Amino acid sequence: MEQVEKPTRWSLNNLLAEPVAQTLEETFSKLEQALVKFEAARETLTPEITWQDFNKILTYLESITLLKSRVEGYADLAFAEDTQNPATLNLRDRVNQVLTDTGNRALFFEMWFKELPDEAAQNLIEHSGDLRYFLETMTRFKPFTLTELEERTINLKDVNGIDALVSLYEMITNQLKFKLEIDDKTETLTRDQLSSYFSSPLSEVRAKAYQELYRVYIENSTVLAQMYIHRVRDWHTEGMELRGFASAISARNVENDLPDEVVETLLAVCRKNADVFQRYFKMKAQWLGLGKLRRYDIYAPLTPSEKKFDYAAAKQMVMDSYRAFSPEVADLAQRVFDEDHLDSEIRAGKRGGAFCYTASPELTPWVLINYDGNARDIATLAHELGHAIHAMLADHHSPLTQQASLPLAETASVFAEMQLTDQLLKQENDPSVRRDLLANALDDAYITVMRQAYFTIFERDAHDMINDNKSLDEITGHYMNNLKEQFGEAVEVSDEFKWEWLAIPHFYHSPFYTYAYSFGQLLVLALYQQYRLEGESFMPKYLKILAYGGSEAPMKILSEAGLDVTSPAFWQGGFDVIKDMIAELEKLS
Repeated sequence: MEQVEKPTRWSLNNLLAEPVAQTLEETFSKLEQALVKFEAARETLTPEITWQDFNKILTYLESITLLKSRVEGYADLAFAEDTQNPATLNLRDRVNQVLTDTGNRALFFEMWFKELPDEAAQNLIEHSGDLRYFLETMTRFKPFTLTELEERTINLKDVNGIDALVSLYEMITNQLKFKLEIDDKTETLTRDQLSSYFSSPLSEVRAKAYQELYRVYIENSTVLAQMYIHRVRDWHTEGMELRGFASAISARNVENDLPDEVVETLLAVCRKNADVFQRYFKMKAQWLGLGKLRRYDIYAPLTPSEKKFDYAAAKQMVMDSYRAFSPEVADLAQRVFDEDHLDSEIRAGKRGGAFCYTASPELTPWVLINYDGNARDIATLAHELGHAIHAMLADHHSPLTQQASLPLAETASVFAEMQLTDQLLKQENDPSVRRDLLANALDDAYITVMRQAYFTIFERDAHDMINDNKSLDEITGHYMNNLKEQFGEAVEVSDEFKWEWLAIPHFYHSPFYTYAYSFGQLLVLALYQQYRLEGESFMPKYLKILAYGGSEAPMKILSEAGLDVTSPAFWQGGFDVIKDMIAELEKLS
């Protein structure tokens, strides 16, 4: 009998081999030795140091980074696969303490480099090879750096302070259970399982699923809101009061190496184009036979199908789309499967959502998804494998420069989703199926562009409101106004959605992270248009963007590719592509 391929659980042996306890101790010992060697070099750090001696010290730092990546990767991924396991929690806490100590002991290097006279620093930068941008990034943060003692104190404070608070948010929200009655049977579900019903063909099921999601979050709203308030106050205290960033979002922009003006332009163009998706939602309401779309209905399928795709079929579809684009890229994606670095099964305690984790250049990235058999899960698999491919194309870089900056981090993942959609469209002649595929692509574009942009717009306002001591009712009311502006007259938004912000993990983990999704999607729309026009000749340019990893400034990488992200016209071009997709849909309706 032929065996059916089932969703998998990953192996972490490439990070720490069995027995893990012994390997962990051995790695800690090697880390200590590397740190001692690095600390001994402190005496040689003078403005007169030669670039040859300086580069030797950088190799020590790379060694420390590689060892750190193994224990940190194991701790983070073991926690993600079971957020309720006490042993995993203890290991993660211990690793965090060791890594905080490691960071503090190595901090002297960064502090010394930032205090160098500009001419001396520039001479070392020019001779640092692949680490040039890493060093330039240090100098970029120079105006926002405190004394070594203050930096060490913040690091120590964070590990049992804000970092612990965010871990508690994860633990609380990952153990939430939701009850949904379907066909007279009540099921107990995880959030990811519940989310699959947001795209149910049955309107009453969609509504019940959302109502249950927010019923549970509202029950926990007091503690979750308090956690968010403390997250915001900590961000403000450190970022603005201590470090002197111009605004709360500026702290993220400096980290992303993007001018505030570029981010403001992006958000302004998104806001200006809210009517683009409103037009789509009005059209979708007609297809669904509704007078007006409800917020419950925005991910509703256009045809009454609850088709499930088995895991093997999903994997084949994704790999076929990659291979049609580039055999080289497909081979990289295959490595994730071959090395058991994919965790795709749904189980209690596992972290929800999906992500790709790159530990270091010599290791194939790990991918986590929660595969439930829905069409959207196939797109998620393509998306996360895109992240892995991006990292592997940049694995010739130092561990200090491999990973792409946040503005470019979504390039390969979103591009992969578009490849998948294009591949499926090429294979399909039925107008109704083509309509469904295009509608799914527009749903995803809404999620990635407009929804994320309005998340950032809310965050910007919420940070100001919390620091102005506004009440919880005022914050939730403001979030509802944010939704009403986003959806206009096209979508009816029921009252429970004003609590949606409590259920957005990025708000807690990484404030102002979400605009990177809007940035990445609109950027990829521009790149994909070039790909359609240029065909094979486009490939070297695209692969070069990915191969840069984090070794160059995002503005320079994009400028080299002929893209001007400072111009509103560039971002408007992305929305023009979305308008064309809507126009094509109108022809099929």
